[in-house]
Amino acid sequence: DIPTLALGSSNDFSFSPAGDEIAFTSNPDINEATSTNNEVFVIKANNSLSKPVVISESAGNDNEPVYSPSGRYIAYCSMSRAGFEADKQNIVIYDKVTGKREVITENIDLSANGLVWSPDSKFIYFTAANEINNSIMRVSVETKVLEVLLKQRVNSNLKISSDGKLVYFLQQKSTQPDEIYSLNTESLRISQITALNTQLISEIEMNEAETFWCTGAEATQVQSIIVKPPFFNKSAKYPMIFLIHGGPQGHWTDDFHYRWNLQMFASKGYVVVAPNPRGSIGYGQRFTDEISQDWGGKVYTDLMNSYDYAVRNFEFIDSNKTYAAGASYGGYMINWIAGHTDRFKSLVCHAGVFNLESMTGVTEELWFPLWENGGTYWDNPENYKKWSPHNYVNNFKTPMLVVHGANDFRVPEGQAFELFTALQLKGIESRLLYYPDEYHFVVKPQNAKLWWETVFNWFSKF
Repeated sequence: DIPTLALGSSNDFSFSPAGDEIAFTSNPDINEATSTNNEVFVIKANNSLSKPVVISESAGNDNEPVYSPSGRYIAYCSMSRAGFEADKQNIVIYDKVTGKREVITENIDLSANGLVWSPDSKFIYFTAANEINNSIMRVSVETKVLEVLLKQRVNSNLKISSDGKLVYFLQQKSTQPDEIYSLNTESLRISQITALNTQLISEIEMNEAETFWCTGAEATQVQSIIVKPPFFNKSAKYPMIFLIHGGPQGHWTDDFHYRWNLQMFASKGYVVVAPNPRGSIGYGQRFTDEISQDWGGKVYTDLMNSYDYAVRNFEFIDSNKTYAAGASYGGYMINWIAGHTDRFKSLVCHAGVFNLESMTGVTEELWFPLWENGGTYWDNPENYKKWSPHNYVNNFKTPMLVVHGANDFRVPEGQAFELFTALQLKGIESRLLYYPDEYHFVVKPQNAKLWWETVFNWFSKF
């Protein structure tokens, strides 16, 4: 009995300091496919007859329990809304003596992850999505005051020294894989401890990730990452790859990604633009919420405004040679783009949603389409009809590469087959790259190599 795959992690159990008790996460609902209702339980570790006792109470996802040094308190992350995987994640403190719970981040518009108690139990350290970063923060248990200790870069896996003076963590950026760093909790001085990749990185020409902002739908500001190709010449003209992230409640970050690596896209002489439109995390919960039941609405405006801003303001982008790629929800948006604009020379749809109705009947995360589409397609048919890309196939013209894995239970392979069939019947130049041994992601090294070769060859044709 474990949480649904998308909601469980290695942080979902914790031993008490004395080792006599375990706090863990489990979903007690009968039908987990329609539920995000993970609860936090505690159970005696030295008594096989003891029964787990639930300590959380929200209808949403409660997770990541961690004991205070004294063992009296358990901190955990908690979402309020049932059926929504991307709700704001608050920090809750449970007092084992009184049985009371207290939310200490109620007035903070961030989602906490990776909780770590300070040795004196006065603070909880955590990371949170923060624009293109994953920042290190701490909140006072007593006053609930938030401090941002380190905003920049993608930081994770916090550990704290026994005296509370140093926080150790992993940090990466687009030009550097993870290395171990330390942060002085008083002076905020950062020290790099490992340099495992220095020699390899020194042999590769890369440019740091930069950002720009533009005005999206309803006058909302939208941030994008831009990465320039190696040996960049500002007087030259470069083709552009426009990347759309998945989730849709995810975000592009300044990280060294194993799969959709921004530097890899740039390495073949492309300018890379990666926007964080409506639905992205790290820009407040309202910004995240505004994509639900509006999959092709404000988010599409955000994306196209970001594209138009880039080609209008960066003279080194060749507006006649622009390409777009996306995976999962990003693949959905590629299909939406195909039916709504001819801005791009060619497209890549990886594990993308094509038909919202058929997708609802086959995904393993049934709670996801029910939330995002406002119910089933028989209860809310207009929303499904309005936002499903397959209803706009008559507008498709742009060449498209379709990529999918046979073991993808998140967006099953039928979505790719429906899409590719439509492209072929319409006489649109298209190709299908099908992996019988991959799932939602392409992770095997040789398969990844083929993926990059196929994508680059596809773009170079147009």
